[in-house]
Amino acid sequence: MFDTLSDKLESVFKKLRGQGVMTEDNIKDALREVRLALLEADVNFRVVKEFVEKVREKAVGTEVLHSLSPGQQVIRIVHDELVALMGGAGNNELDLAAKPPVALMLVGLQGAGKTTTCGKLGNWLRKQKRRPLLVPADVYRPAAIEQLKTVGRQLNIEVFDSNPGQNPVDIAAGALRFAELNGYDTVLLDTAGRHQIDDFLMGELERIKAATSPREILFVADAMTGQEAVTVAGGFHERLGLTGVILSKLDGDAKGGAALSIKAVTGTPVKFVGLGEKLDALEPFHPDRLVSRLLGMGDVLTLVEKAHAAIDEKQAERLHQKLKKNQFDLEDFLEQMQQIKKLGSLESIMGMIPGMGKMMKEMKGAQPSEKEMKRIEAIIRSMTPAERADHGIINGSRRLRIAKGSGTTVQEINLLLKRFTEAQKMMKQFQKMGPKGLLKGMGGLPGLGGLGGKLGGGMFPFGR
Repeated sequence: MFDTLSDKLESVFKKLRGQGVMTEDNIKDALREVRLALLEADVNFRVVKEFVEKVREKAVGTEVLHSLSPGQQVIRIVHDELVALMGGAGNNELDLAAKPPVALMLVGLQGAGKTTTCGKLGNWLRKQKRRPLLVPADVYRPAAIEQLKTVGRQLNIEVFDSNPGQNPVDIAAGALRFAELNGYDTVLLDTAGRHQIDDFLMGELERIKAATSPREILFVADAMTGQEAVTVAGGFHERLGLTGVILSKLDGDAKGGAALSIKAVTGTPVKFVGLGEKLDALEPFHPDRLVSRLLGMGDVLTLVEKAHAAIDEKQAERLHQKLKKNQFDLEDFLEQMQQIKKLGSLESIMGMIPGMGKMMKEMKGAQPSEKEMKRIEAIIRSMTPAERADHGIINGSRRLRIAKGSGTTVQEINLLLKRFTEAQKMMKQFQKMGPKGLLKGMGGLPGLGGLGGKLGGGMFPFGR
C-alpha cells in the first residue's frame, strides 16, 4: 500500500544523507517534498500541515544543525513524528481487563469487512488463550448471519445462534447470557452497517452498547477508502465513543492516507490491521514498525514474531538432527517451503528485512513469484517418497514421469536437482547451529537462492 509514499520519502532522505552541512533552507526544501508526498498519499491536509510544522521546529534547532550528521538527525525526527502521528507506542492493545464475558463491539459501514474481521479477531484472541464467541447481530444484510457462521466453522470457533427475525439488541444481550453460562470469556458482536451513517443505525448501535457495556467499540474501516474512512470514523466516534480502529485491506493498493490520518483526526488509535484475505491475516498495529518499513528500515521484530509462531519446534529439531547426519532430503525441503509460506508472501517477508524491500523493487521480475514457488512444490510432490529421500535414484525415465506429473519440463527437473545438490553442500555450514539459529541462518528456505531463481529466470535472496 505504501510503496509510492515510501519511494518518495526515501528519495528525500537520500538527499538529506548527502548533505554535509544542513541549513534552514535545505531543511525547508526537504520538508516541502515530504509535505507533497504525504498529501499525494491522501493524508488529511490539516494533519500534514501540523506534522510538517512539528518536524520543522525540531529540525532547525542548534543541536541538529551543528551535529556531525544533521541529515540523519532530520530523518530521525521525521521517523519519531510519524510514529507519534499514528498513535505512538503502548496504547494500541485491547482492553480485556474486566470480569468475563468481555464484550467487544465491531461497528462500521457496510462493505468494510466487519464480518470477516470479526472472525479474524476471534482467531487472534484464541491464540492469546481466550475463548471467544462470535455473535451475528446484523439482521439486515442478506446472508450476513450465515457468513459469520461459515467463518466460525472454518475456524472452529463457536457462533451464537441467531436469525434475521430477531431484534439485534436482544441477540447481543442473549449472547452475553449464553457466554456466561457456557464459559466463553470474550464476546465479539458483529453489528449491522449501512452505506452511510444514519440515525436509525446509530440509534440501534447505541442501544446495543447500553445493553452489553462493551469494553471495546472497534470501528472497522476499509483502508482502500482513504480519507472517507477517517470522516466516517469521526461520525461513529461522536455517537458511540470508539475505543479503537481496525483497518482492513491494508495490503491493497490504496495510498495509505487513512492509516496515517485516522488517529490524529479522531483521537482513536488503530489497534489491528488486516493484511490479506486469509482468516489469520490480522495483526496488532505497531506504529513504530510500520514507520520503519515505510522509511525502508525493515521490521525485524514482526518477522521474528511471525517466524516464532510459524516454526514447528519439533520439526526444527528433527531437521537439525538430519542435517548433523547429512540426511537433508527433498521431503525436508518441501516441509521448509510449507513453513515459509506460513509467514506470508515473499514480498511482505522481504519488506521486513532492512534494505531488502528496496532491493526487491529494484530487482522486480528477477525474484521468483508465488507461481514459480508452486511449480517447485509441484515437482517435489510428483516424486515418490523414495525419490524424495534419495534424489540420486531419479533417472531419465523417472524425470520424464515427474515432469508430466507436475506440468513442467525435464530441463526444469534437472535444474531443481542440480540446485538441490548445491543446497545440500551449503547446509553443512549450519550443522553446528541449534534449531532456531539453523532456520534463521537458512533464511527459512535453504538454497532457494538457486532453486526458485533458476526455475524462475532470476534469483532469490534467501540463504545466499
